[in-house]
Amino acid sequence: MISALLLYLLAAGFIAVLAYCLYVLHVHQKYDHIPGPPRDNFLLGHTPSFSRSMQSEGLIHDQLLQWAEDYGPVYRLNSFHYAVIVVHCPEATKKILMSPSYLKDPLVYKQLFNLFGKRFLGNGLITAMDHDIWYRQRRIMDPAFSSSYLRSLMGTFNEMSERLMDKLDEVATQKTPTEMLKLVNCVTLDVICKVAFGVDLNFLTQTESPFQRAVELCLQGMVMYLRDPFCRLFPKNWKIIEEIKEATELLRRTGEEWIEKRKRAAENGEDVPQDILTQILKTADEEKVTSSKDHEQMLDNFVTFFIAGQETTANQLSFAIMELGRNPEIYKRAKAEVDEVLGTKRDISFEDLGKFSYLSQVLKETLRLYPTAPGTNRWLHEDMVINGLKVPAGCSIAFSSYVSQRLDKFFKDPLKFDPERFDASAPKPYFCYFPFALGPRICLGQVFSQMEAKVVLAKLLQRFEFSLVPGQSFDIKDTGTLRPKSGVICTIKPSS
Repeated sequence: MISALLLYLLAAGFIAVLAYCLYVLHVHQKYDHIPGPPRDNFLLGHTPSFSRSMQSEGLIHDQLLQWAEDYGPVYRLNSFHYAVIVVHCPEATKKILMSPSYLKDPLVYKQLFNLFGKRFLGNGLITAMDHDIWYRQRRIMDPAFSSSYLRSLMGTFNEMSERLMDKLDEVATQKTPTEMLKLVNCVTLDVICKVAFGVDLNFLTQTESPFQRAVELCLQGMVMYLRDPFCRLFPKNWKIIEEIKEATELLRRTGEEWIEKRKRAAENGEDVPQDILTQILKTADEEKVTSSKDHEQMLDNFVTFFIAGQETTANQLSFAIMELGRNPEIYKRAKAEVDEVLGTKRDISFEDLGKFSYLSQVLKETLRLYPTAPGTNRWLHEDMVINGLKVPAGCSIAFSSYVSQRLDKFFKDPLKFDPERFDASAPKPYFCYFPFALGPRICLGQVFSQMEAKVVLAKLLQRFEFSLVPGQSFDIKDTGTLRPKSGVICTIKPSS
């Protein structure tokens, strides 16, 4: 009896494996007319290439760039039974990203719902795939990013940036090199906590912050979770996975505490700011949500804004400082503009921001070479012809801003840092420059982040002279977002 059952199970398992292999073969045949690099493995597809890149701390985006140069503007990648079509064709980029009809790829964004079994981004603004659910959230969040509200944040941007200036005064006095990424990360985290959630934590005074470490761990977990499906099988990863799960819980627990505190303040008739946290609660109120499921969605958006609201801006600022240090003439011109606009005044006004034309070009060129959120995906629900190739429905379409923005056919001498590309008289890039994505799902906080970046960078250029410590790496570290691997180590002295 046992032998017969065992034989039955073995036969059923064999049939299941055979059926799966036949399905994988069907997917290959369906998409193999599209050029692409040779698969590492029949079943695994190109997954081993991604795993090797992670283990070697290489930058997978450089591999994607090389494949784009080798195989053209439309090429295919495979992972198990899953086909990904990587597209660097401006017309298709425009058609797909500018339309609400093409939803985010569920196979990617559903994975970010949880992180190793712990709820992470859930159905927040970035990961919500249903257009109606996303649109309701976006509509209610819009007032927190309106022009009038953003203008009111200039005082906070100035205040938090002044804390950095005070810290840099200490560093300059001590005459010791400092890691700029850590310092600007403290500032952007202070800003998002204050303007989004009404909490002042002053991270520059803290030697070890659990929040900064939690954000870093969650981003690291995203990369592991999305790119290496076998990471949980290896004992060497178990410790870091537990740390990632604890970090996820810390962020959600913090969100719960801050949300409850704001609820009590509103119920007691206290004045509350019209910030992101208030909008999160307003979402719940307008949608008449009371269930634990809807409560979790509020936490989803808390975690989304906590991470996205500071990490990318800090990385952009660090890369900008790195490139200014590497390009003395650009540094000199940017500083001259800041000195002309600000003179000796400390506080930067909203009107001043519009006068920083060259500084804006520097920040845009920084995002061209170093898009801190380097890509996005959409699900192709219908057959489409892209660049003369028929792409059957039922696959993921991947758009890499990192790759598009480093292709020679779109940007001459693409690895050269050249802010003149974004001069008002220069030709505008046609759907090949999208560091904040495009279309209806474009980043809600892009104006916020660029205002903040201008204030921090302008104050730095006005008050200090910085130079890069020789011998450090200018490589990029991929932590889900892109950041300078070295941390951008500088020597600082007051401006003469």
